[in-house]
Formats: sequence, C-alpha cells, structure tokens
Amino acid sequence: MEKQSDYGPAVNVNVKDFSLRHTFESAQPLTFYADYSAEMNMLRYASDGIPMLVRSHEKNGGAVISAYGQKKKKMAEELVKRFRLDDDMRSIYKAISKDSHIEGMIKKYRGMRLTVNDPWETTVCFIISQFNNVKRIRLIVSNIVERFGEQLAYEDGTAIKSFPESARLTEATDNELRALGTGFRSKYLINAAEFCTNNIDLYKLPKNNYDKLKERLMEIDGVGEKVADCIALMGYGNLEAFPTDVWIKRTMEKLYFDGKKVKPRDIHEFAKDYWGKYAGYAQQYLFHNARTNKEQKV
Repeated sequence: MEKQSDYGPAVNVNVKDFSLRHTFESAQPLTFYADYSAEMNMLRYASDGIPMLVRSHEKNGGAVISAYGQKKKKMAEELVKRFRLDDDMRSIYKAISKDSHIEGMIKKYRGMRLTVNDPWETTVCFIISQFNNVKRIRLIVSNIVERFGEQLAYEDGTAIKSFPESARLTEATDNELRALGTGFRSKYLINAAEFCTNNIDLYKLPKNNYDKLKERLMEIDGVGEKVADCIALMGYGNLEAFPTDVWIKRTMEKLYFDGKKVKPRDIHEFAKDYWGKYAGYAQQYLFHNARTNKEQKV
C-alpha cells in the first residue's frame, strides 16, 4: 500500500472548487498525455523537463494539491499556472450560470478547471484530435511521446518521457508517424513541426489578443477555426475562445437555438454576448457534459 511519504518532499497548494478527476477526464491536453490514477487521485506527467507527480486531496469542495519532488518553487508555479488556480471559480460560476443548463453542469462537474498547457503540446494534441476520439488520441500521443520524447525520471527512479519539442518532430518521417497511428494527420504534424520550428515562435504570440492570436495560429498547416480556438483556449488561456466542434454545435443548437441549424461563427458570437469574458469556461462544461452523456448512452 503506497503512502504519501513514499513520494518524498511535497509542495502543497490549498484551493477551493477543484476536482482533479473532472479536470483530467474533460478531454484537455493533459487527458491526452498524462497518466491518471482514479484510485489515488494522482496525475503523472512531465512539464518543462520536470517530472510532475500531482495528488489532490479533496473534501467539502476544497482541495490540497500536492506535487512531489525537489524543485518545489517550479512545481508550485506549474500547479498554479497549469490548473489556473488563481481563477476565482465562485465568480466564474456566478458569471456563467445564466440558465438551468449550465447550473446543472456546474453541479455535476464542480471543480473542473480549464488548464493552460504548453502551446506546442496543445497544437500537436488538437491536430491529432481531428476526426478522432479520446481513447485513440491518447494512444497516438502516447506513441509519439514514447518514440520521440526525452527520458526523465522521478525521485524514486521511475521513468517518464517529456513531450517532444517541435524541432525533434522535424526529424520524423511520414512512415514513422503513420506507424504510430497518426494516419492522414502525419503530414500535418510534419508540416506543423517544421513551421513552428522555423517560421513562427509559439511562445511569443499575442495571447491576450484573441483575433490576432487565432489568425497567427491558423497559419499552421492543419490548424483550422476549431483547432485554433482549442489552442487559444488551452494553450494560451484565452477565455474568449469558444471551440465549436460537432458536440458543441449540436448542444448549442438544441439548448439555445430551438433546434435550428446555425453556423459556428454565430454560435461563437452568441457565446461571447451571453457568457462574456468567461465563454471559454462555459464551453468546457458544455463540451464535457455532451461527451460524457454520449459515452454513457453507448
């Protein structure tokens, strides 16, 4: 039986309204390349060369989030940034609870946070996500990390690999990527790796300028409107983004447009006016609820 002491020194962060399980299961980049233990409510992943071992102790709507390792300052900074722990969820919930639909989703998935992930990791994950499901995306991303990632290790010597940088993926061939399950997406990944290594600096894009950010992201081969919005939301933390895939389109048409077919652009404009500066949070609750309910019916 593993004990907390088995993991060595820990940095602890106290936070209200946090659920590691709901956050992990909501199909964000961490869903695609981290390993989660529901039994221990623990997440393993690598961030900026640091093996992250994160455990959440949750009670009465609050949580103590612990990260285990020697680099306490960097781990604490990672926790706050990655899980948006500075977000005032009470204020966000109040702002987006415009109707019984959202109120019910918040009650069901309370504590689910949007995450802010490395822009390149996010780009790769959502290029792979096109015409795909979570199980398959996880397999493909896991294969890419295992094949091209850099070897790291936790304090106890357990191995983990980092997410490969864009320059590393420029070395990949079409056949290599297809062997990892990427299918038709291989050419987009190769082109994106080359473009993000040589033609654009993802880490210097204007993250707070939604329109300019999205415009620049769509210069990348394989990044259309929906994928650009996913990257803007989960790679840069821009809450104006409202990714509209088939799940969101159907849900929005059913709940807010009386079942009428509408264009994704009209849905985005509605979301911007209706939920304001927290539209991205509303989207994630709508998306997770739609996907979860669909899986339960299958």
